[in-house]
Amino acid sequence: MDYSSYKHLDIQRNGRILTLKINRPPMNPIHFDLHNEFSRIFYDVQVDHESDVIVLTGAGNVFSAGGDIPMMQRRIDDPELFNRKNLEMKKMIFGLLDLEKPIIARVNGDCIGLGATLALLCDIIISVDDARFGDPHVKMGYVAGDGGAVIWPQLVGFARAKEYLLTGDMLSAVEAERIGLINHAVPRDKFDEKVNALTAKLAAGSTKAIKWTKTCTNIPLRQLAHSIMDASLAYEAITNMGADHQEAVTAFQEKRKPKFTGGY
Repeated sequence: MDYSSYKHLDIQRNGRILTLKINRPPMNPIHFDLHNEFSRIFYDVQVDHESDVIVLTGAGNVFSAGGDIPMMQRRIDDPELFNRKNLEMKKMIFGLLDLEKPIIARVNGDCIGLGATLALLCDIIISVDDARFGDPHVKMGYVAGDGGAVIWPQLVGFARAKEYLLTGDMLSAVEAERIGLINHAVPRDKFDEKVNALTAKLAAGSTKAIKWTKTCTNIPLRQLAHSIMDASLAYEAITNMGADHQEAVTAFQEKRKPKFTGGY
C-alpha cells in the first residue's frame, strides 16, 4: 500500500500493526488537507493486506484539538466549501465504522471535538490519565453534527451525553473511564506498555475471527450513523451560516469570550 499522498498523517508499520499519527503538532488540529486525508485513509487501510491491527494517535502530547479555526472562517466566507466538508465527513465516519480491522485509539493527550469523535468511534480507547475529552461544538455556536451526536449517547447514555454535548464541557480521562466513555485511563509511565500489550494480543489472535466479530458488533452502530449523519450535518451547516458561529470564531481569534445572541 502506497501512503505517500498523506502529508499530515504519519504512517508507520511494525509487523502487522499499522500506526496512524496525526502530525500537526503541537495541537494537531484538523484543517482542510487533513480533513481530506481522514476521508480517504480508512478505505486505504481496509485494503492494506500487510496490516491486521491499527493504532490511531497524535504527535507530541495532544491527540487532537479538533477543528481548525482558520478552516471554520473559510467555510463561513464560502459556504459552498461546507458541501465538500460534509461529503468528506461522511466518508470519514463511515470509513472508520466500515473498517474491519480492529483500531485502537492511543489518546496521548487532550482529545477534543472532531478529534474526540474519531477516537470514540475506534474499537478500544486507551488514554493517558491527564488527558481531557470534550465536544465543544456548542461553545463555537455550532451543532455537534460531525459524529458526536452519534457516538456519545451509545457510550455513556443519553442523559450524560446530552449534558456534555449541550454544554461543551470537558471531562478528565479518569472520569471518562469511570462513566464508560473510554476503556482505560493510564498513567503516562504505563501508557505505552498498556497500548503495546493490547495491540500485540490482537495481532497474535485469530485475525478473521477478530475482524468479523468487530464487523458484526458494528452493524447497529453503522445503521445508526446512516440514520443520523445527513440530518446532523445539515443542522451543522445551518449554524455555520449563523451569527453565533461567526462570533465564536472572531472571539477565539481575539482571545475573548464570545457573546452569543442566538441570531442568524
